Amino acid sequence: MRIPIIAGNWKMNKTIGETLDFLKILSQELQQSSATTKFEIVIAPSFIAINKMAELLKDSPVKICAQDLFWEDAGAFTGEISAPMLKDAGAKYVIIGHSERRQFFNETDSTVNKKIKAALKYNIVPIFCVGETLAEREAGKIESIIATQLTGGLMDLTANDVTKTVIAYEPVWAIGTGKTATKEQAEEVHLMIRQMLAKQFGQTNADVIRILYGGSVKPSNSKELLSQPNIDGALIGGASLKPEDFMGIIKSAM
Repeated sequence: MRIPIIAGNWKMNKTIGETLDFLKILSQELQQSSATTKFEIVIAPSFIAINKMAELLKDSPVKICAQDLFWEDAGAFTGEISAPMLKDAGAKYVIIGHSERRQFFNETDSTVNKKIKAALKYNIVPIFCVGETLAEREAGKIESIIATQLTGGLMDLTANDVTKTVIAYEPVWAIGTGKTATKEQAEEVHLMIRQMLAKQFGQTNADVIRILYGGSVKPSNSKELLSQPNIDGALIGGASLKPEDFMGIIKSAM
C-alpha cells in the first residue's frame, strides 16, 4: 500500500521567526487531527531553517525536506549543500530537479541523476520532479519529455533504488500560475509515469513508487486531485505557506 505524502515546498520564503510561528499553528492543528496516521507530512523550508525545524519537530511525525543538494560530499563548491550536511541537520527528504532549478540554475537530467544518487547514498528520500511546459504540452510532446526526464534522472539506478524514490509530476505551466491540471489530465500523466516505471523496473516495483502531483494545489482542488488512483499525494507551493491552507489540503484529502 502506498502511503500518501502531503509535502510543502516553501521555496525562498519565511525567516526563522516566521517558520516558528507557522509551526506553532500547524502543531496545534495536527494534535486535533488524525492526518498523521493517514499521510506522511513533509515540509521543505529554506536551508537555514532545517536544523531548527528538525529540533522542534523531533517528536512530531512531520518530516523535514531540503529544497536541493549538491552531488559531492565535500569540497571547493562555494554556496552548495551536501547530502551528509543535510542528513546531519535533520533532513529526511530532498526535492531534486524542480522546474525552477532547471529554469534558473541550469539543472539538467544529468545533474539531477547525480543528485538523486547522492541523496540515496545517505538514505535521504529524493522527491524527483518531472514535468512539461505549456508549449511542449500543446505540441503533443508530453510523453517524450517525461520519458526523457525519467530515463535521464534514473540512469543507472537499481529497482531497489527507485522504490526508495518519490516522483513528483509538476506541469511547468501550472506552477505558480494559478492554473491547475484537471484531475483527468493529472491522472493521465501519473498513469503514464507508472507505466514507464513498470517497463523499466517491473510492475511490482512501479506499484510501490509514490507519484505526487504539484502545480497550484489548494484546498479547493486537492480533494478531487488526490482521489485519483495513481496520485499519491501533493507537492504544494504557495498554499503551503499558510497553515490554514496547508491543513485545508490535508483535511480535504482525508
